[in-house]
Amino acid sequence: MNDLELLFQQLLNEGTLIRMVFSSRRKKSSPSSKVIIRPVLLKDKLCYQAEYHSADKVRHENMDGHEAMAEFLRLMAEDFKQISVFSADADYQILAANADRPRVIRSAPSKKAEPLSHDQTKKYIIPDGSPCDFLIRLGVMNDSGQVLKKHYAKFRQINRFLEIVDDVFPALPADREISIVDFGCGKAYLTFALYHYLHLQKGLKVRMTGLDLKEDVIGSCRAIASDLGYEALHFELGDISNFSSVEGVDMVVTLHACDTATDHALIKAAQWNASIILSVPCCQHELFDQIKNPILDPMLKHGILKERTSAILTDALRALKLEACGYDVSLIEFTSLEHTAKNIMIRAIRTGRPDPKAEEEYERLVAFWHVRPSIDVLTL
Repeated sequence: MNDLELLFQQLLNEGTLIRMVFSSRRKKSSPSSKVIIRPVLLKDKLCYQAEYHSADKVRHENMDGHEAMAEFLRLMAEDFKQISVFSADADYQILAANADRPRVIRSAPSKKAEPLSHDQTKKYIIPDGSPCDFLIRLGVMNDSGQVLKKHYAKFRQINRFLEIVDDVFPALPADREISIVDFGCGKAYLTFALYHYLHLQKGLKVRMTGLDLKEDVIGSCRAIASDLGYEALHFELGDISNFSSVEGVDMVVTLHACDTATDHALIKAAQWNASIILSVPCCQHELFDQIKNPILDPMLKHGILKERTSAILTDALRALKLEACGYDVSLIEFTSLEHTAKNIMIRAIRTGRPDPKAEEEYERLVAFWHVRPSIDVLTL
């Protein structure tokens, strides 16, 4: 039994497996584009459910431990070059371009164990089956409250976002009206969700502004807000870097603002002393042409590695600058890597206690990499 078989067997024997995701097909003719396998309880018996995704359908198959082991190895050998394994003890990234010599990368566990009951229904902040006005108006739900199948990924994303908001909710002022700005709101699924959650579910008095560059999008959002009677939710046409019509902002949201637009939003938020910042960066291109270090030239000569390094460095420097300016910062998973690579959220909660050590670490990093990002202008 080789090392990979031993790993699979250990996961089954110890019962620590949470989920396996098989991706990156070996050939276009492979029957499935992705396969997800997870443990489930069926009539009090531990089984493994495989979810086979193809272009037009999803097929499920249940198997016992021996069958699951055989299927793991078959999928790797015949159909897929990459396997993401999540367990209670560790995460494993298996790179099997050569099925005979797979490479295993181990990292700290990132997921909690999921309920094994096959019939377990996830409890969402906005539940499926209960009519929600903005989701119906945006076409995510039908009039009876059932989430449309083609929009279920968006429904899960909305609820994941609200779970994050619920975690930081105690940091918002409770004794006055709260001001919120959503930079680059787009079609505003999450903007409407945030207003609905804070104002209608939590009962807070809020004043919200959604900002975007697309005139047709803003016009549509204004019409929807008016139709729903969301009187304190406003939409404006404008650019993040030039937006200055709001003062005393308590919460700033910026989701998938491209490249330095994220920096402009973070700088504005810190200058406003916003209590909460939720930012999902996108397209971190700024440092790609700046980043250099002779020691790391053998790595940086590969464009894809340089691009990923630049993106990671960009977000690390943003986090340090916010910490230096008095924020408690976490980088968390917003959506699963199964759905998008742009899944890191910068979650910052204002403490009012600047961290000089973070500023020192920032300066060491920019010196090491020979860069000066847009976030550099952010100071106390």
